[in-house]
Amino acid sequence: MIKRIFLILLILILAASFFYFDLNQLLTLDGLKGSMAQFNDYKAQSPLLIIGGFFLLYVVVTALSLPGAAILTLAAGALFGLWQGLLVASFASSIGATLAFLTSRYLLRDTIKQRFPERLAAIDAGVEKEGGFYLFTLRLVPIFPFFLINLLMGVTAIKARTFYWVSQVGMLAGTFVFVNAGTQLAQIDSLSGILSFNLIVSFALLGFFPLIAKGILNMLKKRRVYKNYSKPKKFDRNMIVIGAGAGGLVTSYIAATVRAKVTLIEAGEMGGDCLNYGCVPSKALIKSAKVAEQMRNGERYGLENTPLEFSFKNVMIRIHKVIADIAPNDSVERYTDLGVEVLKGYAKFIDPWTVEIALNDGGTQTLTARSIVIATGARPFVPDLPGLEETGYVTSDTIWNKFTELEEAPKKLVVLGGGPIGSELAQAFARLGSNVTQIERGARLMKKEDVEVSEFAHKVLVESGVNVLTSHQAIRCEARDGKKFIIVEPQGDSTDKQSSTDKQDSQNKQEIAIEYDELLCAVGRSARLEGYGLETLGIETERTIETDDYLETLYPNIYAAGDVVGPYQFTHVASHQAWYAAVNGLFGHLKKFKVDYRVIPWTTFIDPEIARVGLNEQEAIEKGIDFEITRYDFKDLDRAVTESANYGFIKVITPKGKDKILGVTIVAEHAGDLMPEFILAMKHGLGLNKILGTIHMYPTWAEGNKYAAGEWKRNHAPETVLNWLEKYQTWRRG
Repeated sequence: MIKRIFLILLILILAASFFYFDLNQLLTLDGLKGSMAQFNDYKAQSPLLIIGGFFLLYVVVTALSLPGAAILTLAAGALFGLWQGLLVASFASSIGATLAFLTSRYLLRDTIKQRFPERLAAIDAGVEKEGGFYLFTLRLVPIFPFFLINLLMGVTAIKARTFYWVSQVGMLAGTFVFVNAGTQLAQIDSLSGILSFNLIVSFALLGFFPLIAKGILNMLKKRRVYKNYSKPKKFDRNMIVIGAGAGGLVTSYIAATVRAKVTLIEAGEMGGDCLNYGCVPSKALIKSAKVAEQMRNGERYGLENTPLEFSFKNVMIRIHKVIADIAPNDSVERYTDLGVEVLKGYAKFIDPWTVEIALNDGGTQTLTARSIVIATGARPFVPDLPGLEETGYVTSDTIWNKFTELEEAPKKLVVLGGGPIGSELAQAFARLGSNVTQIERGARLMKKEDVEVSEFAHKVLVESGVNVLTSHQAIRCEARDGKKFIIVEPQGDSTDKQSSTDKQDSQNKQEIAIEYDELLCAVGRSARLEGYGLETLGIETERTIETDDYLETLYPNIYAAGDVVGPYQFTHVASHQAWYAAVNGLFGHLKKFKVDYRVIPWTTFIDPEIARVGLNEQEAIEKGIDFEITRYDFKDLDRAVTESANYGFIKVITPKGKDKILGVTIVAEHAGDLMPEFILAMKHGLGLNKILGTIHMYPTWAEGNKYAAGEWKRNHAPETVLNWLEKYQTWRRG
């Protein structure tokens, strides 16, 4: 801070001296003309001293963003001639601009980063990709104030060396014009005479050259990508969509809505993982488990505790009925009625426009399309654990069919994984009577959440009967005397950062054998990438399909959406991406849209639910944001008290002293249903004051959102104004 204050004072002193000694008058056209004879005399006596002094003056004027750089450029031509003047002015202006850039970065960047972290992060991301290109374009057009470009670029993350050399090259054309004009100084009446309308237009056109060049390069890049293929002269379809999960269904629906001819290809069940194996069956199971928990603990609600007797098979039958009830929404018949052609089979790329479909009925069909969308989803990841295949396991996909015939829940269930899926299913099965052990190699469950949220989740799972083992690494599975065991080994306090002592202690700790009847793998999901011919086309598929900001793959007419591309594996994000894939695929030749990931919410459906949008506390700390936390506990909410569910909290992250919402975490029985108000506010830039000023019905859970906003307001009450109001009211009472 002291260094910054000193630098600011130095800048102010130098700027004040500039005006105090009337240097601003010297750096005018008339001042320059009047001083030329004297300058030439000085130059004749001490040429090196004059060149050095002139160079230093130019650097200082530019570095301090003082007026007069244009006059100095003219003076360079008048004093030193075209080529020597160009050399002096070019390097002096670039060095001075870089000093101004560095000063701006040192004095302003941290402050602006704290006040506008999200905006600056987005700008930095763009600058990292093409900052030099856009700076070069701006430098070619002298109608943009160069001093302003220096200061603004200093706030961004562009590298100083990039800024320097781009400025050196980019300003050369404008510098040449002014230095050349300076060689004819006597004939110049005003600066506007140098930058004539025609010259400004010429510079503006020059500024378009990089954009034109970029367009040509992109066109050549596309031609190079397609060079080994022959593009069809006409197409069977406007769009082909591979995969009928959330991403594929929404993409094809949008395409049909705008009257495009679209074919949707799916080999398995319509609706994808969410309907058949994920969201729908798991939430149906969670509901049954919650009712069982409420029956078992009826005294919480003034009732009798009910001994729990039920058929687990009936629970599974209900789950399949729920799937069947929702399935018509995603059915072949519905989408056919909407105008989508649905083909059941396996799709494989022949070339960038052609897909061959191995139909489920045994036939084949080949189709061409202008654009193709890959929405093949993801599958549960199965770790390479010795003995796992031999002893058997289930995943969040296979569990629903394998457990259908069971009369009771597995007596001993091991859940491998401490993320959302593992935690949801661990709690549900524990409530339905299974002896559940949950194994997580990390130091805590749901590591993406704040520590206190992870601890809360750990606590409620233990209360539900789950034996939670964090910091335990699964080593192998094995069978002994007809029984199945998973062998785990305790880790240090953290698997991410262990000291050498911790590692040695871990190695010395004894292995633990945990018996189980069924083992559920819930350690994440991996994109479905094999069997579609992507490798033949050379499309990058290291973990997911690589796309640009428009969801384009290596081939501009092939898009990807949903879990197969990431970066968020949620059904609602797949639907969100589907709009961009459909619109860019059909209308990208006219206008393309970048995918907006600014406000992405999600919910973990343990009981109570954990919902989040935007930043949490640990992310805000990692990003170096100057933030504050506003917290509201549901123990004070009337509706929560009436339902004997007055636990959990709302935690809002805002910039210091501002009501702008950077992120929200809600832990409550209806957290997912409470979150959309905050999502809407973040999406449209509404702050906590707007939420506070909105009527919320009583008695509802949604009042918690308003009370959280009220907590922020109370913490930011204008005490000085309130003290004066108190005095005023006292005076009014006489």
